[in-house]
Amino acid sequence: MTDVSHLPSRRAVLRGAAATTASATTASATTDRPAAPLFGALNEQSAVRTFTVGDTRLTYVVDGAMELDPAGFLPAVPAAYWREHPEALNRSGRIAASAGGVLVERGGRRLLIDAGLGGNVLSPALGSSRAGALLRTLRRLRVPPESVDTVAFTHLHTDHTGLGFRTDGGGAPRKAFPRADYLVAAAEWEPFWRREIEVGAPSWDGFMVPMSKVLHRFEDGAEVWPGVTALVTPGHSPGHTTYVVSASGGRHVLVFGDAFHTPAQLTHPEWPSGPDTDTEAVRRARETLLARLLRPRTHAFAFHFGDQAFGRVVRDGTGAVRWRPAPARRLLPPPIRMP
Repeated sequence: MTDVSHLPSRRAVLRGAAATTASATTASATTDRPAAPLFGALNEQSAVRTFTVGDTRLTYVVDGAMELDPAGFLPAVPAAYWREHPEALNRSGRIAASAGGVLVERGGRRLLIDAGLGGNVLSPALGSSRAGALLRTLRRLRVPPESVDTVAFTHLHTDHTGLGFRTDGGGAPRKAFPRADYLVAAAEWEPFWRREIEVGAPSWDGFMVPMSKVLHRFEDGAEVWPGVTALVTPGHSPGHTTYVVSASGGRHVLVFGDAFHTPAQLTHPEWPSGPDTDTEAVRRARETLLARLLRPRTHAFAFHFGDQAFGRVVRDGTGAVRWRPAPARRLLPPPIRMP
């Protein structure tokens, strides 16, 4: 088992280069653009948006678009729910669910959480997808792949690992972020490496084998990057991980991966998703997360909540748990849309 406790101090050599480009990430992408809404609709593909909490900036680096079939992907959600909440579905009657990575920037350093869908596609039983824009999106944000010092995965499904490695000219896969440490929870890696997980598993030769040569594994509670702690929240996959990003002023952002696929599951944590490997574990993980998400000064990032990726979990006037989108500046439009 590789100890990751030393990793935050190993990449000082990158700080100068990252610092020179960090200020351009948001400013350059918005110069001379008209003001845009600070969040979109739940049934729209996500724009590339940035959200600052204290001394930390998070940017949704969108890779592509997915449309999830309500019955195929969320079979536990009653059909009546969708009839009563038409705003949750797009014009095709599906759930808008973008894919990508979260760029965390602080102190001249860059962490990327997850790497999008890439050239992978969803099973037709689950929905449809078009992706592969993550590196192009980073270029438009003026973020060189070499400036990312750490890549941490919430879990190893194809819509979160797609652009972790690249194959150019038919050669062996190589890291898309050549100077980055690649991190994944030990509880997640081992079952995938033993080929115990089939649904959603990434390419063996295109991801698992090259990942086995570079990965750093961590345990629950590890600090994987300065001020970012791993909270293993299993159920969707065996070692699915939420990353707790601490910012100045006692504020936090929870990047909760696929613990929730839709805001409906915040209100109804008993509704699992089709690809979940352990529905009872998912329910327990959600209870843990909801207790933390409801704390003061706590925000969250949701990969698949339409164009409302940043927000807070609150209780409404009836005491029900709801998603409240947070203002997040729009830097770029969705890089890929569904036909």
